Amino acid sequence: PASARPAFAALISLSFRDSFAMSVAMNMISPKQDRNVALVVGPTASGKSALALEIAKKQPSVIINADSAQVYRDLAILSARPTEEEMAGIEHELFGYIDGSEACSAARWAHDAKAAIAQAHDRGLLPVLVGGTGLYVRILLEGIAPVPEIDPAIRQDIRKLETLEAYRALQHLDPVAAERLHAADTTRIQRALEVVRSTGRPLDHWQQHKVGGIGDEIKLHPLVMLPPRDWLYERCDRRLQEMLARGAIQEVERLVARNLPKNLPVMRAIGVAEFSDWLAGNIDRESAVERAQAATRQYAKRQYTWFRNQSPAKWQRTEQTLYNEIPDIIETILRP
Repeated sequence: PASARPAFAALISLSFRDSFAMSVAMNMISPKQDRNVALVVGPTASGKSALALEIAKKQPSVIINADSAQVYRDLAILSARPTEEEMAGIEHELFGYIDGSEACSAARWAHDAKAAIAQAHDRGLLPVLVGGTGLYVRILLEGIAPVPEIDPAIRQDIRKLETLEAYRALQHLDPVAAERLHAADTTRIQRALEVVRSTGRPLDHWQQHKVGGIGDEIKLHPLVMLPPRDWLYERCDRRLQEMLARGAIQEVERLVARNLPKNLPVMRAIGVAEFSDWLAGNIDRESAVERAQAATRQYAKRQYTWFRNQSPAKWQRTEQTLYNEIPDIIETILRP
């Protein structure tokens, strides 16, 4: 969490400083030569940022954001973006570098992350990717399906269809996709249908020919953080209170004053709608806080499930709160 991070990181450091000192003599990895990339992923509030900082203290590094909310300049507090103090003088990239009036796609982030990784390698620094947006990481490593631009007329026609009608059309044109999708999943049904109608090939065809991934070009050192859920949810609730103390309401006020379209990612970020309703007098403060806390816990649950089920089996995982495991985990991540 934002304001809890310095204390959390300090506790980690105190818990393993002496034991880690004994293993400092281990061989340092050579990012420039071997194209090493460390990856720390997991649900929100799981302690990823604190761990990334500890890695960077042991190996000259650049910490690269892989969180879809922390890319936005306008969400410094609500996204729990590290403060200058929390960054502890360590270089951080792709944090708060996009204005809230823009929508950052996974493809754009992957492009920017590749550049940041390449620059780190050229300087002999270890790129440490840290974040909770699994789609970002997947596209960076595996690439993106090269689906041609969809015919606007076809897209418009499909948007006019009722969901069940679209689903039946998909069953006829792309039965594999239809079998995989729920009959009420409007967005994914429309996407699969527009792809097969516009390109003449099913979505699976394009997904089997992904381009641009760097997974085969780097040596990945991954860690998936999946701490106990009760511990995680308690941290989520506490962090929301800390965000309020740091000025989350003022951050929302500034966003509201910009009159940005409601469908932009910054306007759909957790806390924005809830505190906007409070500022507008639609709900009381207590209700706004409870709703934001509930939304954060639900988001953490979705992330937890995604990383547990979607992360490759060979990726290292930890289900502890890390206080005692940190030395071993860092040594494993930094192993040549």
